[in-house]
Amino acid sequence: MQALHLPSEKIKLNIKMAIFDYVTILVFTVGILFTGAAFSKTGKTMKSFFAADGAIPWWISGLSLYMGFHSAGTFVVWGSIAYTHGWVAITIQLTMCIAGLLVGFFIAPRWRKTGALTAAEYIISRLGKNTQKTYTYLFLLISMFSSGAFLYPVAKILQVSTGLDLSMCIILLGLFSILYVSVGGLWAVIVTDMLQFVILTAAIFIVVPLSFDKIGGIHNFIQKAPEGFFNIFNGDYTWEFIIPFCIYNLFFLGGSWSYVQRYTSVRTPKDAKKVGWMFGILYLVSPLLWMLPPMIYRIYNPTLNGMQDEGAYLLMCKEALPVGLLGLMLGGLIFATASALNGLLNISAGVITNDIYKRLKPHSTDAKQMKVARLSTIIFGGIAILIALSITRMGGIVNVVISIAALTGVPLYLPVIWSLFSRKQTGRSVLSVTLISLLVNTIFKFILPLIFTDFHLNRAHEMILGVSVPFLLLVITEIGLRLNPSPNKDYENYLILQEEKAKKAHEPIIEDVKSNEAPKRDANAYGIKVMGIGVTCIGVMIAILGAQASNGNTLIISVGTVVMALGAFILYGSYRVKKKAKEKLN
Repeated sequence: MQALHLPSEKIKLNIKMAIFDYVTILVFTVGILFTGAAFSKTGKTMKSFFAADGAIPWWISGLSLYMGFHSAGTFVVWGSIAYTHGWVAITIQLTMCIAGLLVGFFIAPRWRKTGALTAAEYIISRLGKNTQKTYTYLFLLISMFSSGAFLYPVAKILQVSTGLDLSMCIILLGLFSILYVSVGGLWAVIVTDMLQFVILTAAIFIVVPLSFDKIGGIHNFIQKAPEGFFNIFNGDYTWEFIIPFCIYNLFFLGGSWSYVQRYTSVRTPKDAKKVGWMFGILYLVSPLLWMLPPMIYRIYNPTLNGMQDEGAYLLMCKEALPVGLLGLMLGGLIFATASALNGLLNISAGVITNDIYKRLKPHSTDAKQMKVARLSTIIFGGIAILIALSITRMGGIVNVVISIAALTGVPLYLPVIWSLFSRKQTGRSVLSVTLISLLVNTIFKFILPLIFTDFHLNRAHEMILGVSVPFLLLVITEIGLRLNPSPNKDYENYLILQEEKAKKAHEPIIEDVKSNEAPKRDANAYGIKVMGIGVTCIGVMIAILGAQASNGNTLIISVGTVVMALGAFILYGSYRVKKKAKEKLN
């Protein structure tokens, strides 16, 4: 049995990287920017910029959904829980697996069948313009705080890793996200998600074995774990929290406007199903892999306390990874976290352009709309930077934002999802449920504690309240509407619009079909080609870093070789896609 290597002195939370790590991060950043620039010519129209012309393969969209769902919470919040409470961090994330599978079976194909470009576009056609306006303002208001909440922890990771000033990190990352999304659109975001997925997956297959080596193997990990470390429920995270959290994830994943975009950007409802299923399958396996490093670090260094445990994931990577690989993994970690922000910026710009500007200027040209789209991205990104910069002065705002998300997620998204399945719901009924639920949740969370000093909602109570209130209101509303024999004008108007869409889609104009389909196939093949080149380069970089490593050379080079082979396979796939496209056009 290998010796148990424990740190001889208290480990500092500031991760000091070698020059080689900084060089690796710089190379990775330049590569990401080139990837975005590679798609600068593909986002020339509204649909290509915001929905990639509906041409994205389901497996790419599924990976993008998976990476877009990642945030600092995966590596910081859940990593902190994994270090302190152990296995329950995995239990929490397995709820996302269940949510993904259910979304794939029921919700994702419904979104694709609507034929809408965005969730806001569906709302206006199904529930009416006034309802859409109110939801748009609510979404943008919540998104401003969410984007700031996404940006702050990403910048915190960069600060801890490099020692740079936090404000400088916020500004740099914010400007990077604005530039990247405004240049490349959805294809750029999705391809980058794929590259980040490859990097982080490769890194975790390297980190976990090397981390076990640091503590003397799996046997020591099990033997030296604290009591209750492998319990399914632990601490504040009881079944009363887990079950409502699972329901929350179902409606958040199925209704969040930035995630809906992943279901509407594929070709068919069947492909949309696969997007949800792929997300669920990935979350069936990945939580164990992601949470092992902070759990192992609990054995390696059990002295972290307070907020220090938030750095457990990065600290284990720092101890286990050779020079250079830490920089590569950190680059992937930062930009994977920023992916959620990138997707939010893209969809928010889409809402402003497609659902506000286009309504005010219905006859505006594509060129004009694209200028508004990119300007919207810049303005929204600037607001995100300002909110992130204010977090340290407001004190505890991150926890407040998390609570607001728990209390607003289901009220905002469930009523709209419900309307996908119900013929009776109207714009007024759906919006009423949302507004009443938000009001009730606000009273219980913020007003009652001011009146009754002993009254307080814990995490479980917040989740139960946030899920149960809108659900019960929708059940009551549905029953009341079904008892009413009057026809639903909102739904009748929606059916008329859908029939008009169907007629346009089946117009037998062969030349127009060819001219419209060719760019979609070209964008598809081009996106896969860029992805293949990027994955191959990542594999080469990992292999080179493995050859220079002081330990784990064989493991690292093997992982790099597998990644290179994957890149070659993707490149071959792009060639096949392009070849089939030419055959269909001839």
